[in-house]
Amino acid sequence: MNLLADRMSCIDASGIRKVFALAAQMKDPINLSIGQPDYDVDEAVKEVAIQNIRGGFNSYTQTWGIEELREAASAYYEERFHVGLKHVMITSGVSGGLYLALLATVNPGDEVIFADPYFVMYRHLVRLLGGVPVAVDTYPTFKLKAEAVEAAVTEKTKLLIVNSPSNPTGVTLNAVELEALARVAKRHNLLVITDEIYEALLYDEHPATMVGMYDQLLLLNGFSKSAGMTGWRVGYAAGPEAIIQAMNTLQQYTFVCAPSFAQKAAVEALRADMRPKIEAYRRKRDIVYNGLKEAFQVTKPGGAFYIFPEAPDGDGDAFVRTAIENNLLIIPGSVFSNRKTHFRISFAAPDEVLRQGVETLLRLRESLRN
Repeated sequence: MNLLADRMSCIDASGIRKVFALAAQMKDPINLSIGQPDYDVDEAVKEVAIQNIRGGFNSYTQTWGIEELREAASAYYEERFHVGLKHVMITSGVSGGLYLALLATVNPGDEVIFADPYFVMYRHLVRLLGGVPVAVDTYPTFKLKAEAVEAAVTEKTKLLIVNSPSNPTGVTLNAVELEALARVAKRHNLLVITDEIYEALLYDEHPATMVGMYDQLLLLNGFSKSAGMTGWRVGYAAGPEAIIQAMNTLQQYTFVCAPSFAQKAAVEALRADMRPKIEAYRRKRDIVYNGLKEAFQVTKPGGAFYIFPEAPDGDGDAFVRTAIENNLLIIPGSVFSNRKTHFRISFAAPDEVLRQGVETLLRLRESLRN
């Protein structure tokens, strides 16, 4: 008798986690693989957490989260985008929110559209729930265009996932592009999940959100990237009341609630001045992009902390293996895509490490020419 459920055949261990495991075995690698900020949690945020732990705020909260944080999340969107949030719940990170959202909405056979390249969880969670992932090719610009989504819609399409700024490309969508996607969704009565975990890390364009563009829209956001709170597991969701209520019910039987003290600290994190971090990451983006643009086919990222160059021989898997042999850790593009032509770099690393990584990549590129 097979002790594992059949659904386990739908997913494999994350390719990213495999690289992380490899990194642990290497001696002082140039690590440009991890999607985690290289800045620590702000001291003011830590202090709020410490005060609440010492003050005894260590029990379960209400499943939907503390009211103070729910109201602060709505106020943040009101201040940044001039649109408040309705029906906010606190989730155990954005990944937890994504799982609850898909669990609440996807039936076996439902088709879910998203951009290719994509965040790895989109495909695997949809398959785990019996849905059909539909990855829309966005090469070479990596922009998810309304006409491409329109062409992918069938009578079985239920949901569209939008991620801007994007993991793994760092490409952003402006308000006009987002509105075009919202019109397609409205025309076909689709639910939209807008994954905005990187919205605070924006370098060139004016901030844009899909919130307010369409009624059947579920927002996911959190604190892992902007506040560096990756291990604290706090996010938030907002959208149609029926879906939020369903997610809340599911959270009762899965995550129970987000960590109590971390919810209190997240209120402080929403008040933080992001400008120093944005300036630092704009500089890091420029170090990598300017260093690679003459030797590699590469699209300039407008947000997040990723860049997605094309491998010089068109085989990203082989190029990554060569890079790892040269003590450089990057992620093959095939982890995020139906293609294997590219590779992902995270520039969430110290400037000197980024320069070392660029030098190594240029040296490997030159060796392939000889």
